[in-house]
Formats: sequence, structure tokens, C-alpha cells
Amino acid sequence: MDQFALERSTTKKVTLRLIPFLFLCFIIAILDRVNIGFAALQMNEDLGFSNAVFGLGAGIFFLGYFLLEVPGSAMMTKIGARKWISRIMVTWAVIAVLMAFIQTPMQFYVARFLLGIAEASFYPCMVFYLSGFYQTKHHAKAIAGFMLAIPGANALGAPLSTFLLGVDWLGMAGWQWLFILEAIPALILGVIAYFYLDDKIEDIKWLNKLEKQWLIDVTTKENLEKQQVKHYTFLQALKDRDVLILSLGYFCWMMGYYGINMFLPTISKGLSETTFLSTQGMGWILGLMYLCAMVVMILVGNHSDMKNERRWHVAGCLIVSALAMITSSYIAETSIVLSFVFLTIALCGAFGAYSPFWAIPPSFLTGAAAGGAIALINSVGNLGGFFGPYIVGYIKDATGSFHNGMIFLGISMIIGSLIIVLLVKQSGKALSQNVEEKLGKSG
Repeated sequence: MDQFALERSTTKKVTLRLIPFLFLCFIIAILDRVNIGFAALQMNEDLGFSNAVFGLGAGIFFLGYFLLEVPGSAMMTKIGARKWISRIMVTWAVIAVLMAFIQTPMQFYVARFLLGIAEASFYPCMVFYLSGFYQTKHHAKAIAGFMLAIPGANALGAPLSTFLLGVDWLGMAGWQWLFILEAIPALILGVIAYFYLDDKIEDIKWLNKLEKQWLIDVTTKENLEKQQVKHYTFLQALKDRDVLILSLGYFCWMMGYYGINMFLPTISKGLSETTFLSTQGMGWILGLMYLCAMVVMILVGNHSDMKNERRWHVAGCLIVSALAMITSSYIAETSIVLSFVFLTIALCGAFGAYSPFWAIPPSFLTGAAAGGAIALINSVGNLGGFFGPYIVGYIKDATGSFHNGMIFLGISMIIGSLIIVLLVKQSGKALSQNVEEKLGKSG
């Protein structure tokens, strides 16, 4: 078998084995993270929560996430991604069920904080895990494959969550059943993950000998090449200039992204009330919006791999998202339809940036260093998920409108895009050129 055919068959088998399962795990994670936005349509009124209380509770998830992200990733590199993914899913499933029984703001804050601690390091663990089974040139497409779960969870969650809000069993409200029924799959998949995933290529039994050896050879060679550029330990990677810049840019991006994502059901309900759209109908519209974002995510990931360029793809998507978000706010009073169109464009831009962004860290770091860098970027970035919803909720209570909050979110994403563009040299083509120069000198 020639090398091209071997590469194609091996990559296809790896993709079919890992991406659908990790996609399913991640879609449940995102569903359990963002269903709070739909629960708010009933929960806030039932429990007497203000927008500020809800915003703080929605955002405090990321405070717990931030505190345990890097320590959790360090633990993952020691005990293996398979066991750690399984542990995370089972733990968050239990806490997600407990969300159904909160009664006070303090209970809300504590439950969300613990949920963040339970899920901490799940995403970087999955990115790190996948990077060990793919060549660098396939990273963006591989990451996009399971990251489709982010818009996918929203596309599924919007109609599902609005449907569950209408459930009234055993004296419990719809928002309570929403938390319970959407948590059960996490528990099941967490147990399956322990037996389904392999910790390393050498453990694989679903590739033949030629395919396994080829995959070991190419990933080992690429790891050695990366070490010619930057050979870091886990802790040293946390101090790298490019890693710190990515963390700051991701923070601004996530502040804008989660600010709109957590409040989108509430914003959409306010817009739809003038069109007499039912809650279930709104759920289907939101689902369609997120399906559009999935398509854009695939197209951007493929184009980024084809051009072997990451930063400008990220920046372009974020700027488009920010401008569309602000425009939607300005035209909401004159055209509901156009406002939803621009909200869809904003979602497409925000999601489109994901796959090229997360292809950057594995392009210049490897092993435990890559795991540490991804964890730091994700933890600092997701801290923006704490500030975004809280600031939007505060502005809404203070002004009675989401308008100024949307402007704030848009500006935050533009700043994030500019910061990411400032990342220099060690991604995409620059990495390849640097590796070739160093290997040439050493030869």
C-alpha cells in the first residue's frame, strides 16, 4: 500500500472511531452547560431571580471551571485522558441533576460553581487527546469534527429544552425535568468512555499493523520536529508568550460569546413576543440558527487547513460576529426578521473561529506542554464566561434593555480578534518554515 493510501485509510478509521463518540460526549457537555439559558424562561419567575442573579449564577460556572482547569489537566496527563474523561462526565451528571432542586440564589450559585469544577479540563482533555491521533495538518478538521457539538448541542437543545419546559410530571416544573433528563446521558456516556477509548496509539486494536505503525511513525516524527522549535515542560508552557496572548484573546472572545449565548433565549423571547411566536416555535428558530453555525464551522475549518493559516481566520470570524451582534441590536425595533438574521450571522462568526483557534496550540507545542497550554488558554478564556453573562444581566437590570450589553459584547470580541492577530510566528506556515530552518542547520 502506498503512503498516500495508507494515510487516507488510517485517518479515516481514526476519524470514524473517535470523532462521532467524542462529538456525542461533547454535545452532552454543552447541552448541560447552556440549558440554563432555556431554564431561565421559567426558573427565574418561579424562584424570583432577577437578571443580575441569573447572570451571576450562569457565569459563576466558569469561576469553578477556571480554578480547576489547569490542575485537572495536569492530573489528566498523569492518569490518562480516557479515565479522566470518564470521571468528569459521571461527576457533572450527578451535579447537573441536583440543579433541579435549587430554591435560593445561594443554592443556584453553589450548584453552578460545583458544576464548573466537575467539568473543568474536559475540553482541553479532548483537544489534547485528539492531537495525539492526528497529523498536525489534520488538526483543524479533527477539532472542528467534535467541536460541531457546540452549535449542535444548541441546535438540538433549543427545541428539546423548550419542549421539556412544557413537561409537568410528579409535581415538578418543566425547568426541573430539563436539568434531570438532559443529565442522564452524561452518566451513561461517562461509563462507556472508560471502556471505549484508548490512552495511546500503541493500545489500539482497531487499526491493522501497517496503519498503526504508520500513525506511530508520523506522530512521533512531528513531535520531534515541534521540539526542535519549542521543547517545554507542562509548567514552562504556561509562561510562553504566545500561550499568554492566546489566553487573553480567548478571554475577550468568550466574554462576548457567553454573554450572548446565555441570554439568547431571553433576548429571542423578547423579540418573538411581538410576532406571537410560541416558546416551542422560538426553540425551532434558534435550532435553525445554530445549524447554520455548524455549516460555517465546517467550512472555516476546512479552509483554514487548506490555506494552513489560523490567526486571520479567527480574527475575521470574530469581527464579523461582533459587527452582526451590534447591528442586530440597533435594528431590533424596526425589523424583527432582520434582527434574527444578524443574530444568526453573529453566531456563525463566533462558532466559525473555534476550529482554527484550537489548531494553533498543538502547532507549536507537544505532549504535556500542549496539554498545559490548552488548559491555561481555556481556563483564562472561559473566565470571560463569568464576566460576560453577569455584565449583560447587570446592564439589563440597570437600563431595561439588552442594547448596551450587546454593544459591550461586540467590542469585547473585536478586542479579542485584534489580540489574537498579534500572535506571532509559531503557527501554521511559520512553524513549518521554522522547523525546516532548524533541521537544516542541525543537518
